[in-house]
Amino acid sequence: MNKNSTFAIWFSTARPKTLPLALASIIIGSALAYWAGKFDLITTLLAFITTILLQVLSNFANDYGDHVKGSDTAERIGPLRAIQHGAITGEQLKIAVIVLSALSFISGAALSFYAYEGIEDLLVFLGLGVISIVAAITYTVGKKAYGYLGLGDLFVLIFFGFVAVIGVFYLQAHSLPLIIFIPAFGCGLLSVAVLNINNLRDINQDRKAGKNTLIVRIGSKNGRIYHTILLALAVVSYLIFAILNFEHWYNYLFLLAVPLLVKHGLFVYRHQDPIELRPILGQMAGLALITNLLFSLGIFLG
Repeated sequence: MNKNSTFAIWFSTARPKTLPLALASIIIGSALAYWAGKFDLITTLLAFITTILLQVLSNFANDYGDHVKGSDTAERIGPLRAIQHGAITGEQLKIAVIVLSALSFISGAALSFYAYEGIEDLLVFLGLGVISIVAAITYTVGKKAYGYLGLGDLFVLIFFGFVAVIGVFYLQAHSLPLIIFIPAFGCGLLSVAVLNINNLRDINQDRKAGKNTLIVRIGSKNGRIYHTILLALAVVSYLIFAILNFEHWYNYLFLLAVPLLVKHGLFVYRHQDPIELRPILGQMAGLALITNLLFSLGIFLG
């Protein structure tokens, strides 16, 4: 196997279409820090690196956990994973998970040591780093994998919304105004919407494999309604924050994404065949990034 093909295999296993989620949460948190007059570029860059490493770790661990449990079958609608056709072995993926866990901890520790102001901050963020690594792995790995218990949506909301956004804000501003929780909630909801597309697409396979995602539990029809609610609540969250804090028209640039979100939501609601959702996962990740970028741009312009 040549180097180019090896890189391509591992790059696809990292699922680059999901990486905008990691970037979006850091962009939002840093934009809010700028709004508070406390933006720090080094903290932002270290947070970017740490979050990307955690996202890739989660994707690798997800593939490994599903492989061990036998959840990835020939019926899978999504892109065929490298481990399914033997391009990567289970042992190789396990080693990659261990290496990425170490790199994530090192990067998170560097971020914590650079940005902390007191020993309490340092201990809390080192602890959060360890918890984030454990959460990234145990989504599908282990006997009590929470992804198989229908808790994936909750964990994505917590880590991509509150932990990432509020964490990077606090490491720059060293304060915790409650108003920050509103856009963090919106950012988390858009990340949950990406996971929801994945679960809607894979509902039949997940049901047969005993992977009881939220969609398996509530059904495809309710899952499509749930998707529109996620999108609507995300926009409302940003709008509430904007109304309470902004005065200029450019602070509302995120509203330009609303027609795209509406079009996407209507497509998901109207199409019941899971295979029709195959190209929509990347679209939802892109829409999440666009919405968050426009929201952040509105803040930076101010």
